[in-house]
Amino acid sequence: MNKKVVGICLIILGVVALFYQGMTFIIPKDVIDLNFLTITVNETKTIPLPPIVGVVSLVIGIVLVMVSGKGK
Repeated sequence: MNKKVVGICLIILGVVALFYQGMTFIIPKDVIDLNFLTITVNETKTIPLPPIVGVVSLVIGIVLVMVSGKGK
């Protein structure tokens, strides 16, 4: 794969990681499950994403784009 394409993808992922700083998703859980009655509780889980991950991705992406530009 081309270094410039990988660099641009890393830059985009780095910017997104800096803005979102984590992923939140909802897991439905059945608390009571009878034939005629079902009680469901939504449990929220968060996976934190440290800002350093976004910064490192951004820096590596910029370096890859700059290195691929010098070769031509």
